[in-house]
Amino acid sequence: MKPNSKAIKDTMEAMRDGVQAAHLMRFFKTGKGEYGEGDRFLGIRVPATRAIVKEWKNKVCLEDISPLIDSQWHEIRLAGFLLLIELYKKAKKHNAEQAIVDFYIASLNLGNNWDLVDLVAPKILGDYLIDRPEKRDILYSLASMEGQLWHQRVAIVATWTLIREHQFNDALTLCEGLMTHSHDLIHKACGWMLREVGKRGGMNRLEDFLDRHAARMPRTMLRYAIEKMTEEKRRYYMYHSGT
Repeated sequence: MKPNSKAIKDTMEAMRDGVQAAHLMRFFKTGKGEYGEGDRFLGIRVPATRAIVKEWKNKVCLEDISPLIDSQWHEIRLAGFLLLIELYKKAKKHNAEQAIVDFYIASLNLGNNWDLVDLVAPKILGDYLIDRPEKRDILYSLASMEGQLWHQRVAIVATWTLIREHQFNDALTLCEGLMTHSHDLIHKACGWMLREVGKRGGMNRLEDFLDRHAARMPRTMLRYAIEKMTEEKRRYYMYHSGT
């Protein structure tokens, strides 16, 4: 193991808090049959993890990341992925971000909970695709990976960065394709992105999407999508959805 990654691991393992760990295991659904089954926690709060990332962000290289994101401990994996974001930012300044993106995509199976997706995918994959529409096939490839929940969530959450740039098409297309998905975490992610489309100047696009699909959308997806609409609009779409 690289000295930097060992030092980070040792520091974080020394911060173990059993009470907080038990709370996090419940919060992230680590029980048998739940989406985070088997995940293990040290009990470190996110601000403390971010403080460690801030301390180390100018000291690590890509080789330091693998031992972190491969850790049995959720918080150490989070630190590794957050440090990967910092490496991406630095590489981008030198037009050398491709290696970081490739590394990230190859490591998606290690980002196996929603926070490890939501905090990272928009800032690496989403950012990378802003000016590269010709490379957005990766989103559709990830979204089509049946049985790979986290890869599919990466696909939709990565579009958050595109939405912020008023590029709505990919988010809307992916949400349409994922409407029949069986998992609530995908419904929530799609509803969240649809809501963001409306918030970022695409309310007409959102309403057009809902006019076409509200009747068959999963209820969770619909509720998330209309959350910031007027009460009148919310009632309208809930009524016409049959809920």
